[in-house]
Amino acid sequence: MTRLGMVQMVSSSDVDTNLARVAPLVAEVVASGADMVFLPENWAAFATTQAREIGETESGPAPVIRACVSSLAAEHSVWIAAGTLPMATRPDGALVGAPRARAASLVFDASGREVARYDKIHMFDVDVEDATKRYRESERFEAGTELITLDWPGGVLGLTVCYDLRFPEVYRELALREATIIAAPCAFTEVTGKTHFELLIRARAVETQGYMVAACQGGVHDSGRRTWGHSLIVDPLGEVLLDLGRGEATGVVEVDPERIAVVRANMPIARQRRLAYPAPVFPAD
Repeated sequence: MTRLGMVQMVSSSDVDTNLARVAPLVAEVVASGADMVFLPENWAAFATTQAREIGETESGPAPVIRACVSSLAAEHSVWIAAGTLPMATRPDGALVGAPRARAASLVFDASGREVARYDKIHMFDVDVEDATKRYRESERFEAGTELITLDWPGGVLGLTVCYDLRFPEVYRELALREATIIAAPCAFTEVTGKTHFELLIRARAVETQGYMVAACQGGVHDSGRRTWGHSLIVDPLGEVLLDLGRGEATGVVEVDPERIAVVRANMPIARQRRLAYPAPVFPAD
């Protein structure tokens, strides 16, 4: 059995404030026996206007956010899937063109070592009927181009972020790569979250026949934005195992990796496919 823990936050745009809040929340999840802790999208700097500047620090020799997460992982001997944070370099070390950064989702092992990086592929460029109305993530962030999975003691972890949820080809490909648990840190708007968030998470769990873990932002932020919250862990049949509601919260769920094998054997959709599609291609901006 594997214990998955989530941290839900109502992050500010100030890095120091968020770092001070995340430490006790991680400790709370670890105290409940989590083997891996999942953090939300933009947990360290929500709606910041300084994404590029933060990204330059995080890509340099003295990162602040990455050092914090590494230290927490090592201190508690726990794996951490660290939501997203800005990075001014691509995975190959090339500099992202200013003024943009990459929204990087990093994973740290129980020794504090950074073992994986996924850069958010789909940018939230939409219009929403809320107070903000116009969202253009691509003005501040460059899209990633590569899907990532990694082995860890709890199975095969697939990495996605928020708006990726609306593109099922991403999750089909991760399932083909035998992902058993898929992370989807989110910061859904209150409007879109109310109508689509749970629907999308449960659909992705059912079609991949794996566990979906979506740690979220959930409340009213200092920027004035309102996020939906309701961080979810959903099982391979679409059953909601944990819903954190609104506001700052934590939770831990015990999941059974062997359940995935049973579900996939009973309904072998991976070998029943009649239509074949090429692997998704995500060109650089």
